[in-house]
Amino acid sequence: MPTLILLRHGESIWNKENKFTGWQNVDLSEEGINQSCQAARLLKEKNFSFDLAFTSFLKRATRTLEIVLNELSEQNIPIKKTWRLNERRYGALETLNKSETAEKYGSEQIHRWRRGFKDTPPPLSKTDSRFLNNLPVMNDLESAPPLTESLADVENRLLPYWQNEIVPEIKSGKKIIIVAHGNSLRALVYYLDNLTPEKIEKIEIPVGIPLIYELNDDLKPVNHYYLN
Repeated sequence: MPTLILLRHGESIWNKENKFTGWQNVDLSEEGINQSCQAARLLKEKNFSFDLAFTSFLKRATRTLEIVLNELSEQNIPIKKTWRLNERRYGALETLNKSETAEKYGSEQIHRWRRGFKDTPPPLSKTDSRFLNNLPVMNDLESAPPLTESLADVENRLLPYWQNEIVPEIKSGKKIIIVAHGNSLRALVYYLDNLTPEKIEKIEIPVGIPLIYELNDDLKPVNHYYLN
């Protein structure tokens, strides 16, 4: 039975500061480093090992993956990075404090932007310094970076990569870990579990806790659970 491991990066500096991060390339906090180490220990205790890893280009995810693989003594396995696993682009909300933004726009509007399936935050301007600020993905992009994204947009850019790059590796028998972000993993969970937009709104992927998917031969989930 194929098993797929999903892991949201540990707490980032801006998670700690309650900021919208999106594609801004911030590092893990000290707590995020500890969470990544704990995730690795949980995987090690359950004897998980990996042949191949997928992650985004953003530092908080790549560093989490590095910590996990170091703990498992699997530093030499292939790692494939793609912008398609990046966090969603939060547009003009990026860098803003979430509480202060809720005071400006209202908590209901913020909830729709954060959790709604097709709701997009206000877009960035191409002249905004945040548009390309510290953006380590340019060589991997087929076109200009998005100005804003909904969760539906994230699913649309992720699914071709899942189907063309990840699925063949799982079907070949490789043991896979995907270390990514709250919304890129929510988009994948939405697809794997065949959820409705109403159900995915209620799902939060916690930081630093491995999510295990047991799949049948058609790569449909038969069970999933968190290691904690």
